[in-house]
Amino acid sequence: MQTQNTEYQSMPDFDQKWFDTSQMLKERFGKVPDMEGILFLIGLNEVGATQHDKFSKEQKQDLMHVAVCTLLSQVGYFEFAGRDEEGWPHFDAIERPDAVGIKEQERLLKECVIRYFAEI
Repeated sequence: MQTQNTEYQSMPDFDQKWFDTSQMLKERFGKVPDMEGILFLIGLNEVGATQHDKFSKEQKQDLMHVAVCTLLSQVGYFEFAGRDEEGWPHFDAIERPDAVGIKEQERLLKECVIRYFAEI
């Protein structure tokens, strides 16, 4: 998984770090959410909303998009551009991830999830 982005390097001890992150999520939420659930939680956190707020299907998709942009901004694929009048974050695309296969995309997102939860 090579990329032109010099900041990104594959994470050592990935399996152990993913396990630890999964365990933290399980302790906090009672079960390990799937990737969509994790993205939804990160989106909620980034927007400053709670799980009890009501969101349309489109808004839920937008929350997951915010999460993906937030995660990929850690490795230089997106850059935070600011917040709109409703407080939603917006990002500018810097470059497209080279991780083209499903497994590579999932691995990249999981590594970013690990970093995200380690920082909050």
